[in-house]
Amino acid sequence: MTGHLGAEPVLRRLELSIVRRLDGLLQGDHLGLLPGPGSEPADARAYAPGDDVRHMDWNVTARMSEPHVRDMVADRELETWVLLDASASMDFGTGLMEKRDLALAAVAAVGFLTDRTGNRVGAHILHGGGVRRVPARSGRPRLLSLLNAVSRLPRVPPGGPSRPLGTAIEELRRSLRRRCLAVVVSDLLDDPATWEGPLRLLGVRHQVLVVEVVDPRELTLPDVGVLTLTDPETGRRREVSTASARLRERYAQAAARQRGAIGEAVRRSGAAHMRLRTDRDWIRDVVTHVMTQRRLAGAAPAMSAARRAPGGPGTGGDAA
Repeated sequence: MTGHLGAEPVLRRLELSIVRRLDGLLQGDHLGLLPGPGSEPADARAYAPGDDVRHMDWNVTARMSEPHVRDMVADRELETWVLLDASASMDFGTGLMEKRDLALAAVAAVGFLTDRTGNRVGAHILHGGGVRRVPARSGRPRLLSLLNAVSRLPRVPPGGPSRPLGTAIEELRRSLRRRCLAVVVSDLLDDPATWEGPLRLLGVRHQVLVVEVVDPRELTLPDVGVLTLTDPETGRRREVSTASARLRERYAQAAARQRGAIGEAVRRSGAAHMRLRTDRDWIRDVVTHVMTQRRLAGAAPAMSAARRAPGGPGTGGDAA
């Protein structure tokens, strides 16, 4: 990440880039990056197929002898917690930046876009085999202090101590006392079987956004002769000849399967998924994610109303 010298100007430029290109998208939209239900109960209504059963209102259901759910309205004060993976595998990059720099940018985007009207932002930083907790606070100075602390994290030596991502997610879940927006920023290179379960449990009570950070060399190998590869987590080294087209093809296929398994695990957990690459315009990708989430959020009430309408889908009525 940014070095100890000149970190503040870099963070200020990053703030300007985010505010200029993203902030206008979200004016008047309280939930910003992840539109969706809040945590304040609103009116109860009859259950329709596709409604979230977690919002079932059992008291009204008992009185009416018919399933009812209670809609939710957005909190006026949002608390956001970021779990940042700053393990050794993030100290890598062959695109426009390293993965750790892109992770810092993602945390900055989440912070600047949710730090308004008293909203608080806190963080769990997975680094060097431990987790550093930064309490949730509101205000730009507090946010800049958090980003500055992240930018100054030392690199983790290959083979150094590490903590599984799934364990860190579970620790975050156990530490949260109120409903919030939880954002996991990681390359997700741990076995999905180790973090999918904790991620699903995190989403039972909280809104969850997973920001996956990817470098192009994790997807394909270039034809550059002999490469010396080092596993950042274990420190093991291996020389590989990239001259073999067959090897490069097998690598690309294996990488595609790995990313597919990661995407499926995030989807099964119920979390929103945003993938950022070190060789792309990450702000454009954030914009695409925001607009997609808005369209989905806007379509949900219309679909729910259509289900409840006479003759609508799922009602068993005559559509003619």
